[in-house]
Amino acid sequence: MKSPLCSSLLKAALLIVPLALCFGGSTVAKAGGKDPLSPGPVRPGNLDYQTELPQGYLRVYSATDQFDDGGVLYYAHSSYSIYTTDGKFFKNVENHISRSDEIPTLVMLPTGSYTIEARSESRGYVRVPTVITAGRRTVVDPDNEQTDIQKRLTRTKHSRRPVDQRLMSRAQAPS
Repeated sequence: MKSPLCSSLLKAALLIVPLALCFGGSTVAKAGGKDPLSPGPVRPGNLDYQTELPQGYLRVYSATDQFDDGGVLYYAHSSYSIYTTDGKFFKNVENHISRSDEIPTLVMLPTGSYTIEARSESRGYVRVPTVITAGRRTVVDPDNEQTDIQKRLTRTKHSRRPVDQRLMSRAQAPS
């Protein structure tokens, strides 16, 4: 049987330990508190892109790299870079989770204009101007986009010539 002294010490310990943990344990800090020692929320540039700016989505179908996994071939999309319109580096995207992942990564970005530098299957590295719209998914395929941009530039060049020069160039062309 236990002695009364041992029993009293055990009861005291069982009361003191929870109280010590309750009052001396971890503390809870409230966000936006008035404590001068609290640094407050830490954000780069004091702006949280995830909550304060409207967001859009980007998926880039960059060139693929073949990966042989014991006789099973996978084609993971290559990484690409995102630049701001003034040419500053914004973000690098790996564009796959693993070497056997064939689906390009869906990236969340603040709305705005960007330039995507990605490897194309047929043209090497290309730069594609892209606009991200709030709540919308923008899909970039460097092979198709480059062709569309070239078509638009060609149309723009021809449409800037005065009408009389176009007529003259047609009239001078041999039949």
